Amino acid sequence: MFKQQIQKLFLSLLLFGLSLYQPIIAQRNLSDYVNTLQGTNSKFELTRGNTYPTTALPFGMNTWTPQTGTNGDGWKYQYFKETIRGFQQAHQCSSWSNDYAVFSLMPVTQSLKLNENDRQSGFSHTNETAKPYYYQVNLDNGVNTEMSPTERGVHMRFSFPKNEKSYVVLDGYTGISGVEIDQKNKRISGYVHNGRGMERFEHFKNFFVIEFDKPFKAFGTWDNTNGAKKESNTSAEGKGKGAYIQFNNGADVQVKIASSYISQEQAQRNLNNELGKAKNLEATKAAAKQIWNEHLSKILVEGGSEEDMKTFYSCFFRASLFSRKFYELNEAGEPYYFSPYDGKVHEGYMYTDTGFWDTFRAQFPLNALLYPEMHGRYVSALLDAYEQCGWLPSWSFPSEAGSMIGNHAITLFADAWAKGIHTFDPQKALEAYYHEATEKGPWGPANGRHGHKEYYTLGYVPYPKYGEATAKTLEYAYDDFCGYNLAKMTNNTFYENVFGRQMYNYKNVWDSGVGFMRGRKADGSWVPDFDAYEWGGPFTEGNAWHYVWSVFQDPKGLINLMGGEERFNAKMDSVFTVPNTVHVGTYGGKIHEMTEMEMAEMGQYAHGNQPIQHMIYLYNYSGQPWKSQQKSREVMRKLYNYTENGYPGDEDQGQTSSWYVLSAMGFYSVCPGTNEYVLGSPVFEKTTISLENGKTFTIKAADNSQQNVYINSAQLNESAFSKNYLTYQQLLDGGTFNLQMSATPNKKRGIQNTDKPFSLTEY
Repeated sequence: MFKQQIQKLFLSLLLFGLSLYQPIIAQRNLSDYVNTLQGTNSKFELTRGNTYPTTALPFGMNTWTPQTGTNGDGWKYQYFKETIRGFQQAHQCSSWSNDYAVFSLMPVTQSLKLNENDRQSGFSHTNETAKPYYYQVNLDNGVNTEMSPTERGVHMRFSFPKNEKSYVVLDGYTGISGVEIDQKNKRISGYVHNGRGMERFEHFKNFFVIEFDKPFKAFGTWDNTNGAKKESNTSAEGKGKGAYIQFNNGADVQVKIASSYISQEQAQRNLNNELGKAKNLEATKAAAKQIWNEHLSKILVEGGSEEDMKTFYSCFFRASLFSRKFYELNEAGEPYYFSPYDGKVHEGYMYTDTGFWDTFRAQFPLNALLYPEMHGRYVSALLDAYEQCGWLPSWSFPSEAGSMIGNHAITLFADAWAKGIHTFDPQKALEAYYHEATEKGPWGPANGRHGHKEYYTLGYVPYPKYGEATAKTLEYAYDDFCGYNLAKMTNNTFYENVFGRQMYNYKNVWDSGVGFMRGRKADGSWVPDFDAYEWGGPFTEGNAWHYVWSVFQDPKGLINLMGGEERFNAKMDSVFTVPNTVHVGTYGGKIHEMTEMEMAEMGQYAHGNQPIQHMIYLYNYSGQPWKSQQKSREVMRKLYNYTENGYPGDEDQGQTSSWYVLSAMGFYSVCPGTNEYVLGSPVFEKTTISLENGKTFTIKAADNSQQNVYINSAQLNESAFSKNYLTYQQLLDGGTFNLQMSATPNKKRGIQNTDKPFSLTEY
C-alpha cells in the first residue's frame, strides 16, 4: 500500500512538472539573449553586417532605430559614431539600397535646434540598451529616450532633465512631406514620400499619426532644406517639411506613433488597434517582449555556452525581420494593402523588403519550416505582384528594383510546392516564370533575364557582351531546374520540357583546361588570360573560386566534370588552403567583400557574400560528409558572434543570419526547390523546434563540444539513420534525432550513394 502511494505521488509530481514545462519555455526571456547592435560596426569599406539596432516585432511593417548618419545616408547607424540626430521609422534592408518612407523624431533641450547637425547629441554605448522589444539611450543632452514596437507603430518616451526646456523635432527627411499640428488633441499627422522605392508613384505616401500625452506649450513648422521655421504654424507641405513641439520644462513625454501606406484614416486605425489600450510604455514593452519570447521559443537551444546562446538568438532575431508585412487590417480586421507594384489598394496579403538573390538560399527555407502559413501567403502574393506590375519580383524594396542577378522567384514556388505548401496556382507560377525567363524588363538586370536570347541559343550568356555573364548562366540554369521541378511535381509536361532543356547549361561554362567555370565569348571561345583569383568580370561580387560551386541542382554532375569524388574533394579542400589572394579585376579597386574574405583567413572561402555559403555542405554529396560537419562548425565559431562585429560581411535581409540559424541546428538548404535539408553539425547539445502543426522536432547531440563536432552515429525516432539529409516532411512529422558526437570523424557513415542528397545526375 505504501509503495503504491509513493508511486501515485511520484506520478502526480511528474505530471505536474510536465504541465509546467511548456509555460516555462514560453516564459524564458530568450529575447534578452539578443543584441540588436550585432553587426552595426560597419562602413563602406568594411562590413561587419551592415545592420542597425532594429526595434520591431517579427516581420513587422515598420522598424525603429536611432540615427547616427545624416538624412539619406544608407549607413543609418554605425557603432563607432558618437552622436545621435534622430529616432527613425525605418524599412531599410540594405545600406546599399538605402531606405524609404522615413521620418524621425529627436528630443532637444536648452534652446530649439532644428537642423540635424545642430540638434544631434552625443551618447555612449554604456548608456544604451538594444533589445528587439526595447531600445533605450540616455543622451548627453540629458534626455532619456525609450522605444518599444508594435507591427505598424512604436511607443516612445522622452524623459527630459528637470527644469530644462523640452522640445521634440519632427524631421520630414529627404523628400516631400506634409504635417498638420492639432494642438487641442496633442497630435501631429501627415505623410512622407521619400526613398528609391517610392518614386514610381507620386501618390505613394507613408501616412503617420503621432499622439503625445502632454500639452503643447508652443509649436511650429520648419523646412529642413533651408532651416526656416514658422512659429505657431499648424500645417506645411513640400520638400523637407517638418514640425516642432515645445513642452513644459522637464517634461516626461510619452508618444504613440503609427503609420499606413493606405490612408490617414488607416494610420489612425493602426494606432488605435495596436497602441490604443497601452496605458504607458511599460505595457507596450511587456507585450512586445512576450511576442518575441514566444517567437524565439520556436527554436529552444540548450547545452551551449552563453556566447553561443547570444549569437544564436541574435541571428534568429535578425532572420525574423524579413520579408516585412506590407498589409494592414481594415475596420473588419481583414487584410488589405497599397500595392507598390501598381499603386492601387487591393484585398489580401502582401510582403516586401527582400532580395531573392540573397534570401532564396536560407532565409525562405527557414521561414517555410517555422512559419508555413505565412510562407504560403507570401508565395501566393508573388503572383499578385506579377499581375500588378507584369513581372515577378526579384528584389522588392518595396517595389520591384530588379537588383543583382537571376530569376529566383521561381525557387520560392518550387520550394514551397516540394514542401507541401500549395497556396498558389502552379500553372500561373510557371507561366509567370516563362515570361520572366524569356524577356528583359525595365528595372535592373534581374527584372526579366539579361542575355536570354543567347542563353537559349548558345546555352550560356556570353561575356563581355553581358556583364556577370558566367554567374548569370549558373543561376539561370538553377532557376530553370526549379521551373522544371515545379512542372514535374504538378504534371505539367509542357513546362517540364521547356525548362528541362536548360538546367544543365552550367556545363557550357565549365573549362576542364583550367578546372573552373569561366567567361565565354559569343563565338564559343574562352575569354583569354584566365585568373581564378580575379574578381568581377563574368562573376558577381566574387571570382572563379566562388562560382565553381554554384550548381545547387546537380552536385553529382559537377563531381563528374571535375573527374570524380577524389578530385572534387581535393578541389573543395584547396578552397581553404590556397592563399587568400585578391585580384581586383574589373572592380578596379577593393570592394568590401574582398577585404572581408582576406580577414577571414580561410583561403578563398568568402562567407561574407552569398555565392559560396552552401559550398561546405557539398562534401555530403562526395563521400566525405564529416568535412561538412567540421567546416560548418569552424565557420560558425570563427566568423559569427553577437557583438557589433558579429558578421563576416553583409547580413543581407536575414540570409546570413538564417545560414547560422539553420547550420546551428545542424542542417542547411543546399538546393531550395527540393524538400531536403543537408546535414552539418549542431552547435548545441539539444535543440527543440516547435512546429506550427503543434509537433516538436528535437535534435539531441550527445557529447557535443567544440572538439566533438563529428557525427559518429545517428538515430531518427530510434531507428538507425545513415543519410546525409533530413526531409521537410520528416521534420514536420516531429520526433527525435539522436546524434552521438565525437572528436574523430566516422568515415564509414553517410558514404553510400543512397545516403547522398538530391542531385539531377544519378549517383
